[in-house]
Amino acid sequence: MKKFSDLIEKSLMISENSLIDNNSKQLKGRFQITKSNDDKMLAFGWANISIRANGEMIEDYQQDIVEPEELENAAYKFVELYREGGEMHERGGSAVLVESMVFTKEKMKVLGLPEGVLPVGWWIGFKVLDKDVWEKVKNGKYLMFSIEGEAERIEL
Repeated sequence: MKKFSDLIEKSLMISENSLIDNNSKQLKGRFQITKSNDDKMLAFGWANISIRANGEMIEDYQQDIVEPEELENAAYKFVELYREGGEMHERGGSAVLVESMVFTKEKMKVLGLPEGVLPVGWWIGFKVLDKDVWEKVKNGKYLMFSIEGEAERIEL
C-alpha cells in the first residue's frame, strides 16, 4: 500500500531561518480541524493548502511549497489507494476518509464561489474509529490534521 508521501513532490524554498533538517526526509504539514460532529465521530478540515484565498502561495513549517496540481494529483491517489487516518504518525487504523475535495480555481468557478473566498487546497473529513483518539479530538489535544510525507525536494 502506498503512503500519501509517496505521491507528492514538494519544492523547497530556502531562507536564512530555515527549519529544515537536512538529515530527515520527513515532512509534516498541520491544519486545524475546523468542524467535528460528536455523535458521529466525524472531523473535517483542510488537509493541505497550496494558495491562500488572497492568492498568496503558502510555505509550510519546513518552507516547502506544494503546487496546486501536485496536491490535486496526490489527493486523488490518496483517496484511490489509501483512505486511512492514523494517530500521530505512529499507527494507522484510527480513522477512515469519508470526504475529500480539492478546491481548485476551476472547481470554485463551476461551483459559483467568487474568487478570494476559499483557498486552493484539499478539504477532508474523517470518521474516527478509535474512541480514545476521538476523545483527544473532542478535548482539544488533537486540534489539527497532520500530513506526513517523504518527498524529493527541488530547490527553487
